[in-house]
Formats: sequence, structure tokens, C-alpha cells
Amino acid sequence: MRVRLACIASLCAVAPLASHAQAAPAARAAYAASAVSASTAAPAPALTLAEAYRLALEKDATLRTARAATDARRERLPQARAQLMPNLSASYGQNRNHLQSIQPGLSGPVAGEQFYNSDTGALTLRQPLYRPYQFADLAQAHDQVADANAQLEKEVQNLAVRVASAYMDCLLAEDQLQLVLQQKETYTANLDAAQKLFKAGSGVRTDIDEARAKLDMTIAQELEARQNVTYTRRALQVMVDVPVVRLAPLDPARMHLDPPSPPQLDDWLQRAEQSSPEILSLTAQRDAARRDIDKARAGHLPTLDAIAQWSITKSDSPTQINSKYDQKSVGIQFSLPLFAGGQVNSQIRQAVAALEQANESLEATRRDLSLRIEKEYRGVTEGVAKVTALEQAAKSADVMVVSSRKSFEGGARTLLDVLNAEEQRVTTLRDLAQQRYLYLLSRIRLQALVGGADDAVISEVDSALAP
Repeated sequence: MRVRLACIASLCAVAPLASHAQAAPAARAAYAASAVSASTAAPAPALTLAEAYRLALEKDATLRTARAATDARRERLPQARAQLMPNLSASYGQNRNHLQSIQPGLSGPVAGEQFYNSDTGALTLRQPLYRPYQFADLAQAHDQVADANAQLEKEVQNLAVRVASAYMDCLLAEDQLQLVLQQKETYTANLDAAQKLFKAGSGVRTDIDEARAKLDMTIAQELEARQNVTYTRRALQVMVDVPVVRLAPLDPARMHLDPPSPPQLDDWLQRAEQSSPEILSLTAQRDAARRDIDKARAGHLPTLDAIAQWSITKSDSPTQINSKYDQKSVGIQFSLPLFAGGQVNSQIRQAVAALEQANESLEATRRDLSLRIEKEYRGVTEGVAKVTALEQAAKSADVMVVSSRKSFEGGARTLLDVLNAEEQRVTTLRDLAQQRYLYLLSRIRLQALVGGADDAVISEVDSALAP
């Protein structure tokens, strides 16, 4: 009986083993396939700052809008030039005429009625010889095209700043998330240690409450940090129009804390006067406003055109029906305005006031630009000292954490002192990361203000990122 039961038991045990043995090859095959796919799936390549800038140059909607607007404004020049070019026009008309006439006769008035066709055609060539308004308008068109080009260059410089800012915001958000996760792990370990000490009878309830409060706050900060990572990546994706999966992180070892070149602030101010898109744009607007004065004064000046015309008429006069004329003429047309009710003088005064406004706007921009250049210049020069100081502060914070833990283990410090040291360390690391990004951004912003934020500048900053 025992043997039978043992056999039954052995059979019952073997049956599931057999079924598992039959299923094992399929499971192993599925696992092998998943392992192969997992091993062959390479991580997404990191999007570098230089690549993001090149993508934004092509796909950023704001820049594309500026390019279209510039193309539209550039057509102002050929339109103004066309007003001084020869103008050739042709006209043709055909009419069906009904002529009713009353003529005196011997026995009284004689009424007549007649239907006939009339044709008129003309070919006219006009060449402006002296038109002060059109000459001033052509010069103004050059200024307006220069303004359009400067405005486009300003958008290109702004794009470099926007892309770099969005990229650095992404990196800063990721750094903050990593710091929060590290802080969360530390606070979790501290809470576990406080609970064990309390159970052992050598701890106090206050340490547990303080550690739990810090941990709960960190959990809330983690949610906010993850949301910030998602938002900053989305903001960068809007400009580059490609999915942003992974970014190249900042490598402090590759980051060079160099002062501005040239080193003097006056050199940057002088460079801005010569090549700043804002200054170039407002200078072109001022010159265009000066041309408005010339255009307004042209209202008192004569115009002179050369005209050549060839006209053919048939039955054009009711007194000479069935007559045909072929006429060719060449001459000049002179026109002199005499009185316009004071409108021209008013337009001149208006143009002079507009020129004064353009001059004041240019001067205000010069002063504001010098202030912004000095701010970014200080951001680079003082950024070197700030980054260096925060790097030393981070080392001191690490030492403080270690010292606080050892003192806590020796009974000279409380758990709250350890938590405060950890929090101070995280704050210092966050400030250090933020200052490094601000330093790099200040370099790009300084170049953008003087019209120098190009591929070379972006690549220089990109070299500080991990490959």
C-alpha cells in the first residue's frame, strides 16, 4: 500500500515535470529572442547642442517666419527700381456706334441715322527722366532691405540663444532630478536607521519624524522635477521638431572657464556698434526715415518724362466716318506742381518728426544694448569666479556630510544635523550646476548681442558636453 502510494505520488510529481519539460524549449526560445532583441537594441543617440542648433536653423517656426517676412520685404527694391525703368503699354478699343444727326435742308431740318464701328489702338513707351520722388523711393528701398536683412540676422542670433537656453534648461532639470533622487535615497536610509535605533532603545521618536518629513518633501520635489524634465524637453522639441530622447550631459572635466575674448568691455561695445543686428536695423530705419523727407520735398519739384507713341484710329470722329489715322509721335512731358493746399509742407514736417523719433530710438537702443553687453560680460568674467567658488563649496559640503555622520555615530550630533548637512550639500550642487549653465549661456548671449553667435560659438560650448 505504501509502495502504491509512493508510486502514485511519484507519477503525480512526474506529470507536471513532464509538462514543464515540454514547455521549457518554447520558454527558453522566447527568452533567448527577447535577450537578443534587448542586446541588439542600442540606446538612442544623444542630441548634442550643435545638432540641436543645426536642426533649429532649418525647422524652427519663428525663424522660418522671419525668413519669409524678409523675402517679402526684399521685393521692395525691385518694385522701387521698376518705377524708373521704361514703361510700355498697349491699349485697344472697339465700339459699335449709333449716330443720329439733324442737318438743315431746303425744306427744313433733315434727320439722319447711321450705325458704324470705330476702332482705337495705341502703343505708348514712357521713360522717366527726372523724378525726385522715385529716386528717393529707390534709395529708401535699399535702406528698408538692409533693415530686413538685419532683422533676419537678429532672429538668427536670438535662435542661438533660445536653443542654448532650452538645451541648458533640459540639462539643469535632469541634474535637479538626479539630485532629488539621491536625496530621496539618503533620506530613506536615514529613516530606516532612525527606526532601527528607536526599536533598539537608543533612538528618539523625533528623529523618525524629522527623517520622514524630509523624505515626504523629497517625494513631492521628485514629482515636480520629473514634470520639469518633461516640460523642458518638450520646449526644446518644439524648436528642433524631432523627438528629444536623450541629451549630451555637461562634463565638468571638458569645461574650460575662459575669460571673454577680447578681454576689455570697451572692445565689445565697439564691436556691437559695428555688427550688432539691432544697431544695424535701427540705423537702416533712421536712413529710411531720412529718405521720407526727400520724398516729401519732391512734392514741390517738377518731373520730366520721355514719351513715344504710335496710335491707329478708325472712324473715331462722328464727322469723319470711315476715316483712318496712323499717327507716330515722340516728345517729352514736363510737369510742375504749383499749389497743393499746404499738404506738402505738412508731409515734410511729419517726416522730420519721424526722423527725430528714429534717432532717439537708435540712441535708446545703444544705451540699452551697452547695459546688456556689460551684464553678459560680467556674467562671463564673474561666472569663472563663481563656478570656482561653488566647486570648492561642494567639496566642503561633502566633508561636512561625512563629519556630521561620524559625529552622529559618536553621539555628538543629532540626526537633524545630518539631514541639514545633506540638504546643504544638495543645495550647493544645484547652485553649482546652475552657475555652470549660466556661464555657458552668458558666453553665447554676449556673442549674440554683437552678432557673433554662429556655428563656431555653438560648437565651442558643445565641446564642454560629454561625447
